[in-house]
Amino acid sequence: MDEWAVPVEKCSNDILPNISLGEVLDQYSDTTMEIVEDWVIEAYVISSDQEGNIFNTLHLQDKPVNPTAGLQLELELRDSYLFFQPGDKVLISLKGLYLGKSKGLFKLGSAFSTFGTLQPGRLPKHRIFTHIAKSCDQPFSLQPQIISIDEVPFQPLNTLVRIEEMEFAEEELDSSYAQENEQTLRKLIDCQDNEIRLLNSGYSDFYAETLPAGMGSITAINYTENGEPTLIIRSVDDIHFTQDRCEEWITEFTSKHLFISELADPDNNSSARFVELYYSGDEPLPLKGWHLDRYTNDNADKSSSVDLSDFVVDPGQFLVIASNAEVFEQTYGFAPDIEGGSNSPADSNGDDNLTLVDPFGKLVDIFGVIGEDGSGTSHEFEDGRAYRKTGVSLANPVFTSQEWVVYNDTGASGTINQPQNAPGDFSPGLPN
Repeated sequence: MDEWAVPVEKCSNDILPNISLGEVLDQYSDTTMEIVEDWVIEAYVISSDQEGNIFNTLHLQDKPVNPTAGLQLELELRDSYLFFQPGDKVLISLKGLYLGKSKGLFKLGSAFSTFGTLQPGRLPKHRIFTHIAKSCDQPFSLQPQIISIDEVPFQPLNTLVRIEEMEFAEEELDSSYAQENEQTLRKLIDCQDNEIRLLNSGYSDFYAETLPAGMGSITAINYTENGEPTLIIRSVDDIHFTQDRCEEWITEFTSKHLFISELADPDNNSSARFVELYYSGDEPLPLKGWHLDRYTNDNADKSSSVDLSDFVVDPGQFLVIASNAEVFEQTYGFAPDIEGGSNSPADSNGDDNLTLVDPFGKLVDIFGVIGEDGSGTSHEFEDGRAYRKTGVSLANPVFTSQEWVVYNDTGASGTINQPQNAPGDFSPGLPN
């Protein structure tokens, strides 16, 4: 047979399964195991190496529709698509094969040793058709499981999925599917900006093709790479990005209702310093892109910052940022929302200036005057406390001393000369 001849297909209906793929996978116990029982499983091919994006591997799932388990069969067989097409039912005699797990993926094949540990490896060509028999049934129509990116972690690995309203991230546009001769990850996003990666081979027939710029559906094998959810396509025909791209998803918001409500520099415990924010709005506010900045003494340049992006504040909620979380909890009896750390905005000794900045770089609220050392001014809270007066419900980008009650150890410029001690003189997380 010359290399271009199509092989004569052989099939069998004489072999019957006696155990399910899921039951076999349930036998796995964290180490590569040789299967010694006369088990036969039924599985359905979902992969193809015809375009070179998959190499020496068959991806198999237990059912053509609504699969509950999947695995990779490692084998030494180039152009396996000539023997096994997507939708083909195969019967696999497992006795003498090894079942293992690599990077979270179940793999079946022969075995090799790495530093004394067995790993699943490729099944030699001469053993492939001893263990794998193709059913004489007509190929089955595979129906990918339609899921969202959020559902990917709950879908069995090595099964076929389809995700709608997908597109390549903007920074990937004008790129090719892969770098030549390199495995390449490309970022996909949905219309809500959720992300997942697409793994492409730099040896595939389509590696040099430009990524499609539109939006649509992708059919792919649910995979994992270094523990991260990942997709693999069989060919570019698995991608149908023919619609207009998603409208920009707004995830960053500003508001006048988030403001600095209390600052603390306890006279008796400098490690119990904190800054408190309060949200007076009537709808939850995501804080993606928000940050609290400190300008030390009379510096006009920012000296430190706390990123607030991980939080969503609800109406009436306080957000407490401590310099030292452990000391804060020991002192006030509950854990802060954020530990800012030493020299952070929460670690001010009372003569620094603080600003609250929204995702668009706009100054929303301020305590103090940037470029002016607080010592001896209306914004000094050294060894004391500053809190917003009752009735203040909106942020103010201009420091207005009339909005504040300020305690310190000097009593300068309208402040109260009365050092404050923790915990009794402070009210983090509570109205003043």
